Amino acid sequence: MKSYSLGDIASRLDLRLIGDPDCQIQGLGTLASANTGDISFLSNPSYLGQLANTSASAVIVDASQTDAVPTNALVADQPYVAFAYVSQLFAEQPEVVAGVHASACVADTVSIGEGVYIGANVVIEEEVEIGANSSIGPGTVIGRGVRLGESCRLHAQVTLYHGVRIGSRVNIHSHAVIGADGFGFAFDGERSIKIQQLGAVLIGDDVDVGAGTTIDRGAIEDTIVEDGVKIDNQVQIGHNCHIGAHSVICGCTAIAGSAKIGRYCVLGGASGMVGHLMLADGVKISAMSLVNKSISEPGTYSSGTGQMKVADWKRAIVRFQQLDSLALRVKELERLIEEEGIAR
Repeated sequence: MKSYSLGDIASRLDLRLIGDPDCQIQGLGTLASANTGDISFLSNPSYLGQLANTSASAVIVDASQTDAVPTNALVADQPYVAFAYVSQLFAEQPEVVAGVHASACVADTVSIGEGVYIGANVVIEEEVEIGANSSIGPGTVIGRGVRLGESCRLHAQVTLYHGVRIGSRVNIHSHAVIGADGFGFAFDGERSIKIQQLGAVLIGDDVDVGAGTTIDRGAIEDTIVEDGVKIDNQVQIGHNCHIGAHSVICGCTAIAGSAKIGRYCVLGGASGMVGHLMLADGVKISAMSLVNKSISEPGTYSSGTGQMKVADWKRAIVRFQQLDSLALRVKELERLIEEEGIAR
């Protein structure tokens, strides 16, 4: 079991410690569930009521909350960010030993850097380059001409199609598919004619891609995911999209082709974005919202109706259907009132 003293944690994270530097921390927990030996955090004021009764041995808080902490405190400007760094101290990553499993099928022209692990039943095609200290999980398939940077981790059964380019320290979870054909067809009046997808996918450094996510290759130009982007599970990113650096795309989001998303954007879970649109830097989209026009200013945007009882929702839907006729009636009333005013 891993264990760190509070003094050690404070020193590693450059935090101010109020309390016992020799207190040992063996794990993490929420304010409500933490036990002795755990460290917790408070960043959302909604949980302030749980602070007084927490059993945690230490709590990470901002300077304004130190007097309310009943135990040891670590003071941080951003408690949630500090907690993220603490979590990395306790992460248990399975050890991998450099080498190629006997069942892997690796082409003779593959370039493999030092310290690379290639697991069971991996297939790597010709002219692939794999950077040092990367790990390729069991059953993964890497197509011809892929470039993979240093210290990447591909979990089990990831698929990288031909020509994909991936930077360093990229983490791709199981069943992600990078570089499949974009959904491009031209209808000739009778049938759909496939548009060959001739671009690739370019992914920058420090990107995370969730399980079951698909990122399609470009039709002519490349699909681009810039540095630091974090993509959740089961996300669909269409061909020729451009995702700006450090943006976050939450689970089950669907982004249609040629959409351009700025830096530091957030797309909430199950949101959707129509193709060929643009989001400015710093735009946040609420969960289950549809982006159907470009957004040129940073801020938080939502669409759809708020939660309500089914009976109320059904009545509201009826009213939505009547809006057009109601608008025409209001316009007519305004015209009659204006004419009456002129007549007088």
